[in-house]
Amino acid sequence: MPERFTYLLIDAACIVFPFASSFHPKIRFDKQWKYFLPSCLVTAFLFLIWDYFFTLQNIWSFNVRYISGVFLFHLPVEECLFFICVTYACVFTYYTISLFLKPSHYNKAANYITWALVLSLGVTGLLNLPRLYTSITFLSLAAFLLLLLVKRVTYLSSFFVSYLIILIPFFISNGILTGSGLDEPVVSYNNHYNLGIRMFTIPLEDTFYGMLLILMNVAGFEYLRKIKAKHVGALAK
Repeated sequence: MPERFTYLLIDAACIVFPFASSFHPKIRFDKQWKYFLPSCLVTAFLFLIWDYFFTLQNIWSFNVRYISGVFLFHLPVEECLFFICVTYACVFTYYTISLFLKPSHYNKAANYITWALVLSLGVTGLLNLPRLYTSITFLSLAAFLLLLLVKRVTYLSSFFVSYLIILIPFFISNGILTGSGLDEPVVSYNNHYNLGIRMFTIPLEDTFYGMLLILMNVAGFEYLRKIKAKHVGALAK
């Protein structure tokens, strides 16, 4: 396969197994698409705006050697698909974990973890305001986690367990995107705008950028499910 399809192949590899597994009789994630799709599209729109401006500012850039050359709003089409393919795989994982592991017993521990993240990310973001990838990512995630704490959501334990599992394919796919196993990275980062800390080839900020992306999708997904449950409950009375 030509090199220019590398990023597209990574997108496809991320979604193929979760999509095929969505129809398993014990999972049937396909029945949750009506909740997933609106959340995914809204979140993708917000992140694409972020992506667009970071690309304009050369905070990150894309290697033409590994992309098809098709662009949407000055972004490679593969980058646009990333926010659908990767998000689908991650929300599918979250949904499956919430079905089978039922980690609701760990809500108190999840709250402690959330507070620790809010404080550490908030302080680090404020101390690194000129490093835009660091500050915007860390402060945005801290603010969103704080919002979920205030709203007393009950799915953070499920989210944290699923995110730990998601980190395994994350290190594989994101590792390739940042240059592992390739002559050059697919996505390059300007270290002037980040902490310069790498996990193998992956910037530390990517871990929290991904957490915010998936958590926003999960929050929207659960919000729509909750509205539907209330509507069904009201009709049953």
